[in-house]
Amino acid sequence: MSTSDDRYGQDVLARDPHAPQRRQLAEVPGEHGLVVECADSGWCGAVIGWEKTIEGWAVVLEDRDGRERAFPANRGAFLLDGERVTVVRPTKTLTPMAARTASGSRAVEGARARVARGSRIWVEGKHDAELVEKVWGDDLRVEGVVVEPLHGVDDLVRVLADFDPAPGRRLGVLVDHLTAGTKEARIATDAMAAHPGVVLVVGHPFVDVWQAVTPACAGIEAWPVVPRGEDWKAGICARLAWGDDTGLAWKRLLGRVTKWTDLDPRLLGPVEQLIDFATQDGG
Repeated sequence: MSTSDDRYGQDVLARDPHAPQRRQLAEVPGEHGLVVECADSGWCGAVIGWEKTIEGWAVVLEDRDGRERAFPANRGAFLLDGERVTVVRPTKTLTPMAARTASGSRAVEGARARVARGSRIWVEGKHDAELVEKVWGDDLRVEGVVVEPLHGVDDLVRVLADFDPAPGRRLGVLVDHLTAGTKEARIATDAMAAHPGVVLVVGHPFVDVWQAVTPACAGIEAWPVVPRGEDWKAGICARLAWGDDTGLAWKRLLGRVTKWTDLDPRLLGPVEQLIDFATQDGG
């Protein structure tokens, strides 16, 4: 057989013409304002910047409603005019994106703390307040919202009466272990019924706010189960060999938290809800 009749040429390792070929995709510089669509999710938005992640570079898109999301700049991850493309970092430098607060919101450059509003957010204890401050502190100062520890919710209805909530003086309360049928759920219902529209009680399902820190952030595989009746914090420290000083253990745990991704979403949503509530009506 002549070389001209040999479909593979003389190289026995040459490419098989009948094998599926990898499609060549256009590479498009992710310039500011370029509108693309995420091929997997359908999210469509304009490029507003790039972020470095542990998995590599991600392009940040902003949709028509002002919502922002970052997407890994993988090969063929986006659609441009209906065609799959690879969005790459532009050769020229984009205008740097605004810095982010620990909660993930865009930082307001040069912003000063606002004079405190009449509205407040109450949390159950000192550790809850410290965790909220660690992640949402910058946002709260800009909004002028003060977070105060309540030290338990058993007397919430009575304490609310002393606070005297009203329009412009709203009160949001974050409660631990707020699940259906619990004592905490009954207290929350009574509190909101006594002050309709100006008191909002929300919560998370965790026995203690420590559990709202993700196991990955805490450096453990999972939070241990502590039997009912046993002191929860002491039980956690014993099972994780964190020592007898629960206060010191908390400081170390809190020190590992740097941003919102270190927290369970079941805490993130309620806190954001309370901040929105406390800032309505000029509260």
